[in-house]
Amino acid sequence: MPKVVIIGASSGMGMEVAKLLLAEGYSLGVAARREDRLQALKQLAPDRVVTATIDVTAQDAASRLRALIDELGGMDLFFYASGIGKQNRELTPEIELDTVNTNGMGFTRMIGEAYRYFAEKGEGHIAAITSIAGTKGLGPAPSYSATKAMQNTYLQALEQQANARGLKIRFTDIRPGFVDTDLLKGDFHYPMMLKPEKVARQIVKAIHHKRHIKVIDWKYAIMTALWRRIPRPLWRHLKL
Repeated sequence: MPKVVIIGASSGMGMEVAKLLLAEGYSLGVAARREDRLQALKQLAPDRVVTATIDVTAQDAASRLRALIDELGGMDLFFYASGIGKQNRELTPEIELDTVNTNGMGFTRMIGEAYRYFAEKGEGHIAAITSIAGTKGLGPAPSYSATKAMQNTYLQALEQQANARGLKIRFTDIRPGFVDTDLLKGDFHYPMMLKPEKVARQIVKAIHHKRHIKVIDWKYAIMTALWRRIPRPLWRHLKL
């Protein structure tokens, strides 16, 4: 029976992917800042779901991840769905620094620990939700787009390192567009909003097919391909 650890499983895409993998027969180790929100998953299959409280910004997050892996009895797949993001057109310091702490430090702390576990084991699969926002620097959300670009690059670097070390560790960088979850709730209307259930199915498919990079969905794949071709002198004058 395959075993997966999911960080950020209490809501949004983490919750949706957890439900799909549970239905496929996986044993789950699920974690979030508030463990009580994970009980809905636990009730679906009490004998196959282990829960834990993990705040990715805390210094003990890595040791808590190891404890969760041990309680689950091992790990074959690590799925990372934690993160924050806000528009910050006024560049409020707290928003910028909180985003860097969670999406930068927290991401590195948890992905790094999963990588070290799989390096000891000799094999494994790391999948993480990043974003299309890492394609270019986005003026409305500076720290968010910057940390997402960092996440894209970090996964790419670890993939290269794993191959150089002869480790059988697979990586899947999942880059969704705007998904209709609590993360995007607010006054701003986001275009081309995606349904979380549909996105979750595409995520699971990408994981099973061991995709290296998966942009969700086709509309965003076209849009980001166009973004990459816009010269920097022109990009800086776009009003987003």
